[in-house]
Amino acid sequence: MASLIAKKRETESKGAVNKLRKEGFIPAILYGGTEKNQKISLKKDSIKNLINSENFLSSLLNLNIDGKEEKVIPRDISFHPLSDEPTHIDFLRIVKGKKIILEIPVNFINADKSPGLKKGGVLNIVRRKVELNCPTENIPNEITVDLDNSEIGTSIKISSITLPENVEPTIKGRDFVIATVASPTIVVEPEKPAEEGAEDAEGVEGAEGVEGATTAEGATKEGAAKPGEESKDKSSQAQGAKASENKKEPSKKEDGKKDTKAKK
Repeated sequence: MASLIAKKRETESKGAVNKLRKEGFIPAILYGGTEKNQKISLKKDSIKNLINSENFLSSLLNLNIDGKEEKVIPRDISFHPLSDEPTHIDFLRIVKGKKIILEIPVNFINADKSPGLKKGGVLNIVRRKVELNCPTENIPNEITVDLDNSEIGTSIKISSITLPENVEPTIKGRDFVIATVASPTIVVEPEKPAEEGAEDAEGVEGAEGVEGATTAEGATKEGAAKPGEESKDKSSQAQGAKASENKKEPSKKEDGKKDTKAKK
């Protein structure tokens, strides 16, 4: 149990409190029990390391106020919004025979002796703190979870943890989980998709090649004339053209005769 030295303060105004802070003190108040609330102050340097600890708000402290000792527990702390320096602390008097609800931090030990973690398993922490109802004379500093012999798939529940005498969780009626040893997660990278531009270009080129080959082949089979037939076709076309011209000429002569007769 850590011991701290504090002194009474008579500051009433905001200016006096700010002056106290500039001198390196933290204003605080002590309440609870049958005694009146008491204004006190502590040196910042003497308590700063405790404030930075994870379980500060559940730590049982021995407070020496002008020679009188009080067992207390911190219940609240305020910080400056810019400098993040502590500006005020609330302490609760510990009264024997009473119970208090606290959030107690969970500490995991023997991780190196866990077969599941050695195989690549992952410790999945569900609760880093557990809210407990504790007698004031028996407040635990932490909840210890032993990971020795824990395999992959192990589920650590509150029922598997040994709590101090008369200490019990505030959650009733269910055996809640503190942590699990989960199997390793394997991330499978997706295959890289083919470039759309290159794929389209190949498709178009292939289609044009097939289409061109089919057209050429069809022209060779159907449209192309045989060597002997080509000259015949040309001669027949020439004869047809001459015949059509001969048919047109007589019509012109007849038209001329008809015009002559009409003039006479």
